[in-house]
Amino acid sequence: MQPITVTTVVQRPIDEVYDHLDVLGNHEAFTDHFMVDWELSGPPRGVGAKLHANVKAAGTKQPIDLEVYEAEAPTRIVERTVAAGGKRITRGTYRLEPAGDDATKVSFEIAYEQTPLADKLLAPVIQSLLRKMNQQAMDRLAAQLATPA
Repeated sequence: MQPITVTTVVQRPIDEVYDHLDVLGNHEAFTDHFMVDWELSGPPRGVGAKLHANVKAAGTKQPIDLEVYEAEAPTRIVERTVAAGGKRITRGTYRLEPAGDDATKVSFEIAYEQTPLADKLLAPVIQSLLRKMNQQAMDRLAAQLATPA
């Protein structure tokens, strides 16, 4: 399956956006429309941070395990997600770059490393759903960080 990339611009400096994304627990607030039942383990930030959750999609809940395995401040965070009983493995990469005065462009790419047959057969539907869910997450991230704490 082809990688899917979504983007947004966050009205915060790149260091602030990276510091927020580096804490895995902060992701719940912008992804809870499709990821539920969060259980965090490992360090709270950076490489080794882990998440067990359920993904809600198409009327089902499927368990996933996610781990941050690369972090390059302030420009990149890479996660690996295992689902479908180990048959689906994806790599999620956040890329950050300056986007003008105190703004940051955030891109999130999800790429399949291992794909079960069912995903291959339903690729157009799955990719459309993933694009929609992840773009909504990026839009929510931008809105949350634009609001002063």
